[in-house]
Amino acid sequence: MNKRWLKVDLHIHTGEDPKDNIAYKAKELIKKAALLGFEAIAITNHNRVTFNQELKDYAAQYNLYLIPGAEISCEGKHILVINPPSDIKGGKFTWSDLKELRRADSLLVAPHPYFPGCKSLFRLLDEYHYLFDAIEFSAFYNKYFNPNIRAIEASQKYQKPLIACSDTHNLWQLGTAFTLVEAELSVEGIIQAIKENRIKISSRPLSLLTMARIMTNFFLADRLKLPLHI
Repeated sequence: MNKRWLKVDLHIHTGEDPKDNIAYKAKELIKKAALLGFEAIAITNHNRVTFNQELKDYAAQYNLYLIPGAEISCEGKHILVINPPSDIKGGKFTWSDLKELRRADSLLVAPHPYFPGCKSLFRLLDEYHYLFDAIEFSAFYNKYFNPNIRAIEASQKYQKPLIACSDTHNLWQLGTAFTLVEAELSVEGIIQAIKENRIKISSRPLSLLTMARIMTNFFLADRLKLPLHI
């Protein structure tokens, strides 16, 4: 297959997520991603792989390539695993376990590593940087608040590729950040290209209103467990 630049997002949540209260399901996301010109996405629900042949075939109808993924918990911290094994043990891992997930055909990503909150890695990225294949450039930033500055510094320090992802929890977030990957359209091709840093990131700073909207939805859904979205 020929290599070309693919529009990719590897951090997206859907209503199948067992942790977050999300209004849309995987098939609705697939239609939206295709409408926005994405060529490959990974659904990365918390501690669950939302991927099967039916969903993959459904995405293919929209010329969208679906990649398996999950956002697992590693001793209380969030880790993105792209193309994980079928058994992710309920997503509960130790740092020793994480070594077993590192394979040639998988991708371990440090998501939003410096975003305020107990699930972000912070200093643990320095301690365990050798376990990661890439670092995430988060969509959640603006000119007043930008934890990505530290993520960029870490990617340079440890020579890790930097991939932009939306961490979508609301459909209107999709497209706020994504990565262009020079690869053939396959799981192995995309993962190899990212590891070889054949990528370009694309994002735009969010307005204060948009950031407030994201945080309000997070508070309503994650903290209060209410089916409310603005």
